[in-house]
Amino acid sequence: MTQAIQFGIDRLIADPDLRRPLAGRRIALLAHPASVTADLTHSLDALAALPDLKLSAAFGPQHGIKGDKQDNMVESPDFIDPQFGIPIFSLYGEVRRPTAAMMDSFDVLLVDLQDLGCRIYTFITTLRYVLEAAAEHGKSVWVLDRPNPAGRPVEGLTLRAGWESFVGAGPMPMRHGLTMGELGDWFIRELGLTVDYRVIAMQGWQPDAAPGHGWPLGARTWINPSPNAPNLWMARAYAGTVLLEGTTLSEGRGTTRPLEIFGAPDIDARAVIADMQARAPHWLAGCKLREIWFEPTFHKHAGKLNHGVQIHCEGPYYDHAAFKPWRIQALAFKAIRHLYPDYPLWRDFGYEYEFDRLAIDLINGSPLLRQWVDDTAADTHDLERLAAADEADWCAVREAHLRYRTDFASQ
Repeated sequence: MTQAIQFGIDRLIADPDLRRPLAGRRIALLAHPASVTADLTHSLDALAALPDLKLSAAFGPQHGIKGDKQDNMVESPDFIDPQFGIPIFSLYGEVRRPTAAMMDSFDVLLVDLQDLGCRIYTFITTLRYVLEAAAEHGKSVWVLDRPNPAGRPVEGLTLRAGWESFVGAGPMPMRHGLTMGELGDWFIRELGLTVDYRVIAMQGWQPDAAPGHGWPLGARTWINPSPNAPNLWMARAYAGTVLLEGTTLSEGRGTTRPLEIFGAPDIDARAVIADMQARAPHWLAGCKLREIWFEPTFHKHAGKLNHGVQIHCEGPYYDHAAFKPWRIQALAFKAIRHLYPDYPLWRDFGYEYEFDRLAIDLINGSPLLRQWVDDTAADTHDLERLAAADEADWCAVREAHLRYRTDFASQ
């Protein structure tokens, strides 16, 4: 990055004028482990240290406010913070949407959540839910904005009507290319909400700048926003590798490179890569696929030797504009279906408390991807036509909500 960057939390702490509208109001914070200031102080601690703010409550999304839960679908309880004596409400426990009693605990909710730029990531669904609750209860919501580490590229099929879920907050493609502050703008318009909404924008964020292309690499420390989001490379690949959660293939949980790799004990990864390269080499641009062997210590295929693939989207192999993680993963499924026609690819289990629809369909926002993989007559052109149309439509929709552009830092 060629200039200093300030996230929303840093600007709010540094500038008393920004905080002035909060004077005398009860403040709540929605945060997680990556909600830290430039000097790595957790936002809850940093805000509590300000004498002009009155913290009355805090909220934690999936995995907890400070990261207490490792796996998906492991709930967090409410508790009283031992240091500040305020209630910490879980929005991934007994409820997903804040209750009336929770909403009654504050006047202004500060949202400081690091997103990964992917529709499946549940923090954006939580943002939607708190905006809806704020509109209902007459509360204010301020988003303290942070970078989208996956940058501005858009990819994937748009979630179809009727496929909304906790992992599908609305009709956007898998890789949406917006920040949390921008997503809040879109939710308000999409849902027709009337809510007092403000974004404390970043200063100095250049979403297309190398080498981070979204994340200020070298200028800010990466903190896991969820337990299996250990680095920038995972964030780049996630819009594709998250599809693996709906399959019997390992996504690398139980290894040190989760959601950058995939495999299983009973596939030939070298043959899978060769099939992918023969079928659609243009979908593999911007990265390097490498044959690997790995043994997860927990989760799928734990204790078994898996033959797999690592998606290298860093260093000399990375081309930000060319990299298409969603297409790469779709192509891998197509290759496996071709090589092993009867392979039990789709995992049938209760995913995010949904039991009547396949996980792969919930994740993708419709059955379209699964149907394309399983249709032996369908080729890459068929999926490309569907996805390209959805991507173009979304790019037109999101234009009105972009707050950061390449020709200036912020607006």
